[in-house]
Amino acid sequence: MVLSGAAPSRLWTRNFSLYFIARIASMLGDAMLPVALSVAMLALGYGVSAVGFALGAWMGAFALFVVFGGVFADRFHPRPQMIAADAARFLLMGALAAYFLLGHPPLWFVVGVALLGGTATAMFQPGVTSLVPQVAADPQQANGVLRVAQGMSTMAGPALSGALVATTSAAVAFAVTAGTFAVSGLCLVALRLPRFEVDRTASTLENLLTGWHEFRSRSWLWAVILIWWMLGMFVWGPITPLGAASITDAHGSAAFGYAEGAFGAGCVLGGVIAIRVRPSRPLLGGGIAMFLFPLMPLAASLVPAQPLLMLGYGISGIGWAFWGVQWATTMQTQIPEDRLNRVSAYEIAGSILAVPLGQMIAGPASTVVGVHRMLMVATVIGFCCAAALIVVTPVRRLTRAPEPAVPAAGSPSLDPTVT
Repeated sequence: MVLSGAAPSRLWTRNFSLYFIARIASMLGDAMLPVALSVAMLALGYGVSAVGFALGAWMGAFALFVVFGGVFADRFHPRPQMIAADAARFLLMGALAAYFLLGHPPLWFVVGVALLGGTATAMFQPGVTSLVPQVAADPQQANGVLRVAQGMSTMAGPALSGALVATTSAAVAFAVTAGTFAVSGLCLVALRLPRFEVDRTASTLENLLTGWHEFRSRSWLWAVILIWWMLGMFVWGPITPLGAASITDAHGSAAFGYAEGAFGAGCVLGGVIAIRVRPSRPLLGGGIAMFLFPLMPLAASLVPAQPLLMLGYGISGIGWAFWGVQWATTMQTQIPEDRLNRVSAYEIAGSILAVPLGQMIAGPASTVVGVHRMLMVATVIGFCCAAALIVVTPVRRLTRAPEPAVPAAGSPSLDPTVT
């Protein structure tokens, strides 16, 4: 593991500043939504199973359509696709806010909004990969800063969402969430980007097959995705509905938002560390950091005093963010630029496909096993997944790609990122 000693490139250009605002706004909305939805539905009398169905609908639609989002982003320009997705999410969150303001929204309406919102997010996310190299030069630096932004959003979003639901209403929380997507879309409109070269000669099926070939030809890539299947099914999927039920029962509705905010604070610190610490074997370094991540389900299971609960979530965020930067940098430096959107779409779909299933089974399983025992199982599996990252040979041995030459100011980098 080494510290970066190279002189930093000029990161904070007009384009990157706008992109940073767009990402932090969009991620703020993404972070607010699960907490607002979970707390609001529980307050209305919906059980853990209903919360799991709503969150699972969002993630399921995202996982199903994100591959097509990657194909469209490579085939057409990704920016208008992302702007349209932000507009759709703005309207959907506005509709949800209006229904919560008027009364008690039925479950079918909430699930329908979640399905459409997940589809819009699937169209948005792959384009994130190809826009970053057009606004930033240094992959590691950009990834670290964006991970800090994600941590800030993860820290502020849940706390803000939980506080708004607790002190005002769910309608206000969803209205603010809608506003974040509006800010993101407006900032993306204001970007001045170089020409984006696309190949429109291949069919959608050919593009899908090309992306799949690139994906399956890298053993380190699909090995991580297989590990992420276990993590998504038994940790990421259950943690939000079960964590919300466990923490709100012990400390009140706002406490879950504060705990998620502490996780975001840890992500900020992990991102700052990752800007400077550049492991020669990035996935090995990230895998070691992932041993911190299971402290989140452990804290949610034990439900200690609120300061200790937030500490567990915060330390978990450090490990998660450090892994995220190493993974993003590895993706952007190991995959050809002209195929990265498609490969990223397969990576995103594969890594989160098990999450909605885990969310949907969390409620029924918790009625049999118990919420706290389910969270303890998630803790054990989280440690096992971290161990797998440092045991699997292709993941452990993958070396860092050579640092790219820094382009002249204003010119695009060749290294996309994944967030």
